[in-house]
Amino acid sequence: MDTVTWWSVVRFLHVAGAALWVGGQLALSLVILPLARRTLAPEAKDRFTAEAGRRFGILTGALFLPVQLGTGWAMAVHKGVTWSSLADPGYGRTLATKLALFVLVMLAAAAHGLAHAKGRPELAKALAVASLVGSLGVVLLATALPAT
Repeated sequence: MDTVTWWSVVRFLHVAGAALWVGGQLALSLVILPLARRTLAPEAKDRFTAEAGRRFGILTGALFLPVQLGTGWAMAVHKGVTWSSLADPGYGRTLATKLALFVLVMLAAAAHGLAHAKGRPELAKALAVASLVGSLGVVLLATALPAT
């Protein structure tokens, strides 16, 4: 068995960050928010869901994004990825598609927060679903990339 290398740690942090992000979205969407809707009074539910979303957003900006961007950049440099190689068939195009989808997911997540803050619940819900589905797409694309 090979020893754990620095790149193993970098990849672990990248995968763990993605798991926390997508797992957090799934936990909020499938467990926490439906339970809050069923068991809390409307006023308490609104406060709880807003606070849960706010905390998840803060953790995303303070922890998730920096870890994903830093480890992703490090792995790309280690792999020898260049801007022009993102157009290459196979690894390059898959990575480019993953990156583009990641940007769209982050924009949808940010827009979700804004829509929620502006009292547009239907738009906020649609953006939350788009962010979750897009996040699952990012993970799917990530599994198609070979380890660095």
